Amino acid sequence: MGARLTQAGRTVVTVFVPLAVPEGHLGGNAEEIRGRIAAVHPRVEAHYELELLPIQRWVADHSGKPRRRTAAGERHWRELLHVTEVALGFPGDSSEGLGDLVRSAPDLRWVQGTAAGMAEQVRRASLSAGERRRIRMTTGSGPHALPLAEFALVGLLAFAKDVDRLNALKARRRWPPRWPMRMLAGQRIIVVGLGTIGREVARLLHAVGCEVEGVQRRATGRVPGVTRLWLLADLSTALSGADGVVLTLPDAPGTAGVVNARALAALPPHAVVVNVGRGTVVDEGALAAALVGGRLRGAALDVTAHEPLPATSMLWQLPQVLLSPHTAALTMHEDEQLLNLFVDNLARYLDGRPLRNLVGFQRSG
Repeated sequence: MGARLTQAGRTVVTVFVPLAVPEGHLGGNAEEIRGRIAAVHPRVEAHYELELLPIQRWVADHSGKPRRRTAAGERHWRELLHVTEVALGFPGDSSEGLGDLVRSAPDLRWVQGTAAGMAEQVRRASLSAGERRRIRMTTGSGPHALPLAEFALVGLLAFAKDVDRLNALKARRRWPPRWPMRMLAGQRIIVVGLGTIGREVARLLHAVGCEVEGVQRRATGRVPGVTRLWLLADLSTALSGADGVVLTLPDAPGTAGVVNARALAALPPHAVVVNVGRGTVVDEGALAAALVGGRLRGAALDVTAHEPLPATSMLWQLPQVLLSPHTAALTMHEDEQLLNLFVDNLARYLDGRPLRNLVGFQRSG
């Protein structure tokens, strides 16, 4: 690990927090945050410089509204980057900010990210092979799993209980004859992607009585609550006759457009598609065509291939589509949970133990 020495000869691990500043400052004031990080080990020197950081526009906004720095502030910013060994987040929460951090911090050895999936940001940062070998990156996976699993449950239930039809009837003030609704319990649901989020989805679906099957990119061992495992190469076969599918796949090599017209055609007309992974996984043209043609019951999407979703997208016009502006993962407690994850990982880093949520940089370039 990289390190620097003080004038007294003490080895220092410099930790920099370049995240946007929220109201309450990550669940406490700035001094408390620095204190929590510094308390991990006497060698830790924590920097959380509020006057240099952007301002959060909403809870858990890690990019924030840019703050204009003075010339002196900019010099101080650059000085902090230059001595940083560990970073909680990166400037602007963007690929450009990640690239600037890595190239401005020769002693940088580890970056704790804020998002559950960061492959796309790593690729767009255009890091060299040497830079990827020099640093480790960990994701913010964990705090997002339960909120996204709950959204998946909402999406499946919304169409099982005909919420779109109920809202349309209410808008027209119509009281029609009664009709039977579908039960979620007993449905066969395919969870595509069995990482932290997918496993939480499987847990909740199993708890409400669904028959849960899973699809993985690579074969692993048994997953609690999942009765059968498939490989991603066999996705269309796995989806055949399923009542619903929940997508939790990251944006990674081999996942782009895997839910295409062929895969969607394997689903029956009453099936529901939920995506809480990455929008690039779904062929949105094929999805819209299936919905318009009555070949699917509905779709609940927290993510789309292009965000914000273009005004020209057919998805805006379809009443059987539940759209969320990539907000289902956010909770009022996310910043505090992220800090808890980071403090635990920092202790692991200093002890030489394996880090949680480690990203394989060699697979991300």
